[in-house]
Formats: sequence, C-alpha cells, structure tokens
Amino acid sequence: MSRERKYRREIVSFGRMLHQRGYVAATDGNLSVRLDEEHILATPTAMSKGGLREADMVIVDPAGRQVAGRRRVSSEISMHLLIYKLRPDVRGIVHAHPCTATGFAAAGIALNQPLVCEVVIGLGSIPLARYGTPGTSELCESLEPLIPHYDAILMSNHGVVTYADTLHRAYMKMETVEHFAQIALVTHCLGRQQPLGQQDLEKLLLVRSKYEGNRSIAAMPLAAPFRFPGGQHHGKAKSPARGRAARVEGEDFEFEELASGGR
Repeated sequence: MSRERKYRREIVSFGRMLHQRGYVAATDGNLSVRLDEEHILATPTAMSKGGLREADMVIVDPAGRQVAGRRRVSSEISMHLLIYKLRPDVRGIVHAHPCTATGFAAAGIALNQPLVCEVVIGLGSIPLARYGTPGTSELCESLEPLIPHYDAILMSNHGVVTYADTLHRAYMKMETVEHFAQIALVTHCLGRQQPLGQQDLEKLLLVRSKYEGNRSIAAMPLAAPFRFPGGQHHGKAKSPARGRAARVEGEDFEFEELASGGR
C-alpha cells in the first residue's frame, strides 16, 4: 500500500470516528495530513466526515492551491497550512466541534486549569483564541501566536483544533480535549476546582517524556485560582512564577506556565 493511500484510509477512518462520537455535525470539521514539504492531503468542503471515501480527498500545495482531487478544498485550509508552516513537527491536524469543549469556547472559558494529571502531561494547557471568522485571515491571525506553544486550541464561538506528529495522535488529542472539558464542566457544576499544585506539576513535567506515544512539549500551567462570575475564587493559591505569564482570551486573570523547553 502506498503511503498516500494509507493516509487517505486514515482520514476516512478518523472522519467516521469524529462523526460517530458527535464531534461534528452535518458537513462540519476537517482533517489533513502532510504528505511531504510540498503537498497536503485534506478533506474536501461540503461533505459529512462520516461518509468520506478515499477518492474524495484533495491535495494542495503550501500556498493552498489545489493540485489534485475532483472535489473542492475546504475554505478553512488556510488554518491547516498555517499550523504546518509554524510547526515543522506536525504531520496531522484535526478540526472539530465537540459539544462540551465548544461550549467552553462559546462561553469564553479556556481549559487552562491543571485538574487532571493525564491531560497536563498530554496537552499541557488548552488556551482560547479570540474569535476569527472561519475561512478568513482573521482566524489565522487569532491562532498564530498560540500555535507554536500548544498542541490543542479552543477557538472562540467556533470549535477546537488539535495537531500532532501523526493524524492518529492529533485525533486522540481531540478526544482528550473533549473528555477534559466534560470533567471541567462537572467541577463548574459542583462549584469548586482543586488544581494541582506547583510541586505536582513539576513532577509531571519530569515524567512527561516517559509516557509512551507522548510527543508534546506544550507549556504546562501552574495552579491558579478560577474566578467564577460574581468574584468567588476556588482552587489553590497561585505559585510564584517560574515561566512566562500569558493572558488567555475570555479570562480575567493571568496564569503562569512552567518552562517546558522552547520550540
């Protein structure tokens, strides 16, 4: 089997999984794989990800020009091309609208609290990019500052994009984002959060490289209080800064991130 055919099969398989899990509806979402430095294999526009066939894929060059395929390329291909440009390590990208995570994005809340150790190891922090109209340069402009530092991003009033060194790992990151969003929602409903402390996060940073299949070096957040509407705080006190501070769209506090080896 040729490498391109293998990737076509992968896109069909993961597209079907996105649809079956309810991460996309109708013709939402898109997936892509970097074939080589000059060719990107991607899902076409206006097709359900649950009904794709291998022959439906399109191939574009780094400028977004379609070079193969009988269907039309998605208008959101520019987002994929930007990620490939800024992240030479990335070979696969998944964009979807999983309900809970997209709910956080629509509420203006980033998933940046260190509540679950596996999520911290695999994804670090999941920031929220400001709103940008899909298919326009606005969306790329909002994502550009975040792409080099994270492996999953919430997009305000839009959805989620995840990326990795393989399409399989990019898809698994999407599952992790949605699962974590569901856990975070439970803590919101319970009215309290108990983030991991600085020492716990430092230990996780050390063991991150030992987890099989984990290639993430995304920034890891330190514990910070969550501010509910009305001013009530929950969680542990913020530890002294060891890394850089970043302001996340939709939040009214700053959070600190552990230095994790720059890209």
